[in-house]
Amino acid sequence: MPPLDDTFVIDPAIASSTQRLADGRELIYFDDVDSTLPAERLPDARELAPRPPTASMRQDPLTGEWISIAAARQNRVMLPPANLDPLAPASPSNPSEIPDQYDVAVFENKSPSFGPLLEDENAPVDLADLETIGIGRTRTSVGRCEVVSFSPSSTGSFGSLSRTRARTVIEAWARRTHALSQIDSIQQVFPFENRGEQIGVTLHHPHGQIYSYPYVTPRTQRLIAASEAYGPGLFADILAAEQADERVVLAGEHWTAFVPFAARWPIEVHLLPHRHVPDFAATSLEERDELAGLYLRLLRGVDALYDTPTPYIAAWHQAPTRVHRDELRLHLQLTSPRRGADRLKYLAGSEAAMGAWIGDVPPETTATALRAAIAAADEENPV
Repeated sequence: MPPLDDTFVIDPAIASSTQRLADGRELIYFDDVDSTLPAERLPDARELAPRPPTASMRQDPLTGEWISIAAARQNRVMLPPANLDPLAPASPSNPSEIPDQYDVAVFENKSPSFGPLLEDENAPVDLADLETIGIGRTRTSVGRCEVVSFSPSSTGSFGSLSRTRARTVIEAWARRTHALSQIDSIQQVFPFENRGEQIGVTLHHPHGQIYSYPYVTPRTQRLIAASEAYGPGLFADILAAEQADERVVLAGEHWTAFVPFAARWPIEVHLLPHRHVPDFAATSLEERDELAGLYLRLLRGVDALYDTPTPYIAAWHQAPTRVHRDELRLHLQLTSPRRGADRLKYLAGSEAAMGAWIGDVPPETTATALRAAIAAADEENPV
């Protein structure tokens, strides 16, 4: 069943086309509005081994959480040289994952944590099935994991894109969120970008991922519980309180970015739309247009805090595909462990073991530094 509050619109100026890779995985090209690339793309000429079997989830009976045991991930490429970049357009010396030139490309992960199966006799029956606690419970890790390559360039990140290219990526997020949300076995869609070796990235190529889970993630379950405990309007009230405070770092007609009142990380920024939208598929074209520039300014400001690029996780939280869509609002939580030019925050006993966080930097201090860094980036590297 598709989401009941589906209000999906697409930008007709951003063309897309779909083909299959040699092992059957789906590849989707998204073209910039000013793209000069041809509509037809070269086929994948590689000979590839069959895809690995779908992983299996095991339930932790102490928490009720599900852990996907995806052994095929051990075979991932680890920080290859630029001439063997698997996200570069394919060449005779580099038969990469993307067989032709492109602006933005989205394709199924070769070694996914979820999928490729979308149905299975041991797949979760429903959310109630997943919530039942038992010893030795397993379910098939149905779902889908996709790679989103932001650019054919081998270096950079989202923040180094042009505004036009950033808008194409945002359109891809919206269209993929909509398409993946229609799949019966998928309960939540999560676009994100890991940036920096300190975070654990395995490719320097500018890219992100989209995970489509067969369950509602633990973090989102905590959001649901907080919303139910608070009552209607939690996100609207958070936004209003933050907009009236000194921790705002960027604001537009449709979006506001701020360092949250109870920030956990040395660098932490949340970005919320001004109206309630459950996910990218529900955003308007005007909201996507403004986000392209605002998000670039935020990321360039984060990089301007220090002399070297800042590692971060950019996590786009979206409502589940079928439940709590009226309560949970699309929002970004961008976090970095960087607490100084050459210092990182490590999660040790209290935080890693007990989930009891201790903030190293006052959020107001971070907000002041970020506003100055964004102003400097606007001057030196305007969007």
